[in-house]
Amino acid sequence: MSELIEQALRQRLQRHQGAGLWVVDENLARSQQHPLPSGLDLLTNRYDLLPGLAACGPVQFSDFDFSSWVHGTLDQAYYRVSKEKAVVHHVINQLSLRLKPGGRLWLLGGKQEGIKTYFTKARERLGEGGLHKLGKGDFVAELCRQGALGEPLDDQRYAELRELELGGERFVSKPGLFGWDKIDQGSAWLIASLDEVWQRLAVARPRVLDLGCGYGYLSVHCARRAVDSVTATDNNAAALAACARNLGACGVGHQVVAADAGDAVTGRFDLVICNPPFHQGFAVEGELTDRFLRAAAGHLEANGQAAFVVNRFVPLERKAAALFGEIDTFADNGRFKLVRLARPR
Repeated sequence: MSELIEQALRQRLQRHQGAGLWVVDENLARSQQHPLPSGLDLLTNRYDLLPGLAACGPVQFSDFDFSSWVHGTLDQAYYRVSKEKAVVHHVINQLSLRLKPGGRLWLLGGKQEGIKTYFTKARERLGEGGLHKLGKGDFVAELCRQGALGEPLDDQRYAELRELELGGERFVSKPGLFGWDKIDQGSAWLIASLDEVWQRLAVARPRVLDLGCGYGYLSVHCARRAVDSVTATDNNAAALAACARNLGACGVGHQVVAADAGDAVTGRFDLVICNPPFHQGFAVEGELTDRFLRAAAGHLEANGQAAFVVNRFVPLERKAAALFGEIDTFADNGRFKLVRLARPR
């Protein structure tokens, strides 16, 4: 989050009065997490933010489910816009319904993130508002509900999972997930190499852990093989819902766990698969790879193995050296590399 947006949001949160709701997506700066005025609830779709947000005030984790807040009861609402348009439209629609007449909605974001367009649409929905420049292309919009609401913004039925045909296969997914409507090329390459991965397993029916499952592409392909069970984990509420539906259609034992880089997963596994995200919020976050490596080492059976696919510029082998006794880069196509890790230290 830009420093100007962070400062503007903090100022408005600290001046809050009445019944309010702060909607938090992945772009929250850790420095935003501090005690907040009474009467202000928090809603986030990110499990990794829960510990810090719980110290700020009452917080709920969901795929932006607003059903706990009654229509027409909020005095103020705050939202730093998300990256996905359908998510932003959904949140604006839901907050509009829950504001009292005269209630205020604060939207914050950058010009390149579409804040001007979001402001225009939100003003048509709510009835009144102003847009204030913070500097360097960052803006804060103040909107006020004027009685009857205008037409809702097109949120592409955000609350619903939708069926997609991807690579000739059927999956459910939804906006708000990274690459929600496509097959990640790295994941596809890992799946194409699963025979080689399976040949090195010490057991015939492995217990599989998918770290950072997304909508479940890797999990589903593993579940279609001879497995004992599949456990999938992610920190995004929409990903968990989609993955649970996709795995449920496979007819194998499975569980889907909300976790921050696997921290809430229990047990050990014969195979850990991972296509680690290297983007967090709007910035590249190299430390994420370290955390996924630590999770893999901590959850791997002594004779198990982990299979990672990463962009070839990620120094996974160096990062893994302190955690694994066996590191094998068994494929490199010039863009991605496949790394097998075994014998956790």
